[in-house]
Amino acid sequence: MSTPAISPPPAVRPPVTREGLRNDVALAAALLVGAVISTALGSVAGIYGDETAGMEWSLVYAVAVTAPLALRRRYPEVVAVVVAAAFFFGGTLRVPEMYVGNIALFIAVFTVGAWVDDRRRATLVRVLIIVGMFVWLLVTTFQSATAPTDEGLSRAGIFSPFVAFMLMQFLVNIAFFGGSYYMGDRAYASALQLAALEQRTAELEREREVTAAQAVALDRVRIARELHDVVAHHVSAMGVQAGAARAVMERDPDAARTALVGVEESARSALTELRQLLETLRGPGGEPVDGSTLRLDDLADLVAHARENGLPTTFAVVGDPVDMPDVVQVNVYRVAQEALTNARRHGGPDAAADVRLRYEPSALELEVVSTGRSLAPASRPGLGIVGMRERAAASGGTIEVGPRARGGFLVRMRVPVRAGVLV
Repeated sequence: MSTPAISPPPAVRPPVTREGLRNDVALAAALLVGAVISTALGSVAGIYGDETAGMEWSLVYAVAVTAPLALRRRYPEVVAVVVAAAFFFGGTLRVPEMYVGNIALFIAVFTVGAWVDDRRRATLVRVLIIVGMFVWLLVTTFQSATAPTDEGLSRAGIFSPFVAFMLMQFLVNIAFFGGSYYMGDRAYASALQLAALEQRTAELEREREVTAAQAVALDRVRIARELHDVVAHHVSAMGVQAGAARAVMERDPDAARTALVGVEESARSALTELRQLLETLRGPGGEPVDGSTLRLDDLADLVAHARENGLPTTFAVVGDPVDMPDVVQVNVYRVAQEALTNARRHGGPDAAADVRLRYEPSALELEVVSTGRSLAPASRPGLGIVGMRERAAASGGTIEVGPRARGGFLVRMRVPVRAGVLV
């Protein structure tokens, strides 16, 4: 049974869904409302005193820093640059808004790490934004430190309150940008893992469907093989017996009656085996029911049946019998049955057969040699020969089927004594 090839894990994350795009629009709208409210409250609170930017610039800032997030997963690099530029100009113009802008910048940098498949470009864009922000922080820190004013925090001493505040600013920014960078990378890796898991789940589902279909096909082949072996053997015997009865009906009624009794017995035997087959198929797990399994010991009865139906047949057992699995015993019996049926059907009126069962130290060998005409060559082997080959393979053995050079037909099946059995 072939196994479907396993696809390599995805190299890019799945595209954003329509629901994701709608969520981005909703996020941008919510942040815009928050930015407007935060700006208004910051203006009333006088965060920057008299140096606060006008309300019109505050509204422009609110839109510029939040609206691009509506497209953050479609154009993550462009959105991140636009939001970073808006944040920079908002801080330079002293827009009285200190919270929503930081949130928008965090989301923008995070999105680059989480949604850009070109990892080199994602790294470059984020590093440039982070470096630009820290350069701006250094410049503003230097300007504040060198400004000629005594207002604000004290600058006296090496570790003054002003220095402590600046260090705190740097540490907060390191945590801020480091967190957005790390979380973006983790989100991208998690998305790839989830996509690989979903892909593997889909492949396993397809494999399950293929395996189920193959199991059904194998069951159909097994049922067809059993039906062929049962029906072909008994119907062939019934045909021979009915032909004999017809030939002697007028001149020897007793012989005709005997032949018809044989037809009746063959029909009963066929029905019995069909019933056993159906019981086995209906049983749990396909196990034999009520001793319906054929055994190697039944070969003597099979040979006797062939002899009674016009095919002179000898039978010999060579070696000491060993216990074989039930499946192997059924398959060997069916191969012998098919070989004798073919000899009776195709060997002609002078056909005879010899059946030998050999127990060797390492293998069990069945040999059926028939005289008379060989099977006529055909473009493809009949169902009976195909079934014999399948039974040999299912028993873990080999089979040789074909005409002999000196006439007649040979069927030789070998099964290792400890071979694994396919079911």
